Amino acid sequence: MSNMEGADKLRAYLRTIRDAMQAASTVHCVVGNESADLDSMASAVMHAYSRGSTNAQNDAAFVPLINIPRADFKLRTEAVFLFNEAGVEPDLLLFADEVDLAKLHSEGRLKLSLVDHNKPAAAHSKFESAVAEIVDHHADEGLYHDAALRVIEPVGSTATLVAEAILDGHEDLLDEGATKLLLGTILLDTVNLDPEAKRVTPKDERVAAKLLALSGVDQQELFDAVQSEKFNVSALDTADLLRKDYKEWQIGEYRIGISSVLLSVGDWLKKDPALSGALTTYAEARNLDLLLAMNAYTAPKFTRELVVYCPDQSLREKVLQFLEQSELQLQSIDAGDIDESTALYFQGNPAISRKKLQPMLAEFLVKL
Repeated sequence: MSNMEGADKLRAYLRTIRDAMQAASTVHCVVGNESADLDSMASAVMHAYSRGSTNAQNDAAFVPLINIPRADFKLRTEAVFLFNEAGVEPDLLLFADEVDLAKLHSEGRLKLSLVDHNKPAAAHSKFESAVAEIVDHHADEGLYHDAALRVIEPVGSTATLVAEAILDGHEDLLDEGATKLLLGTILLDTVNLDPEAKRVTPKDERVAAKLLALSGVDQQELFDAVQSEKFNVSALDTADLLRKDYKEWQIGEYRIGISSVLLSVGDWLKKDPALSGALTTYAEARNLDLLLAMNAYTAPKFTRELVVYCPDQSLREKVLQFLEQSELQLQSIDAGDIDESTALYFQGNPAISRKKLQPMLAEFLVKL
């Protein structure tokens, strides 16, 4: 089908959000986590659409907020693709640099609906009192037990939980575009519902089966297309690759950043032979003591590699020793001209993702 067909209801709702936000006495900003991956974006849009379309309070607006600047949307290549396939143009979306949350908060009009996370990111910590709803699939931080809606379940994708709520009584909202947006997100997050990836749960399977029946799309074709676009980084330079999927933490006296980069170290060096210089520029701009890139790609099987940049020799030696002795099962990659501030590794244990590495690293750094 044309990517502009079958999304009339969702598109019509998104066209109303700017005016609704101006007029409403209460604005529920539905926001995903700071990495702003496809699950965060799609879940924010679809939760806002569902809540806004079924909300009985005429003076409340549910507004999906994409938690990155508009200029960064191009970096989420899989999201650009799937939103387009769903018939949702970027012009219909609102981004983090286009909504003044502080103003809404000072006016007493702000409510936050957290999707794909259950603790506000640092940038939103000042709005903790405004948290009203949570829909998430990460570990429960134990906060906001008095939230009006609090759904935290360890499923493969937050989109599964959003879709489940819509299917339970509001299936009429699921036109072809909305269904494809949810389904494509769930398939990507669960690696096409593959049990071997250890991400899918029975609930993901049940919800995906219902969406498949409604959409009529070919499951394998949709997954392959979204997966291919996720790894399509041909037009991105090193700075774009690093900020495409980036998270940052202050751990004791150390500021660290971890990027997920979707190509091999070898291909990255071919693309940017001056990689160490680009890492230096990126880290200095963010005042980082430590910058890691977790490279992940499939060629033909899923593989992880690790890039560690640390300009301070003493800290670098301690961090590298810790990582090399950890369950990451690292093997050094020889890359010739790489600066001594940068270390490159093959990761023998692909089960260690950023979600698992960051707590390990935090526990180590606070003891230094």
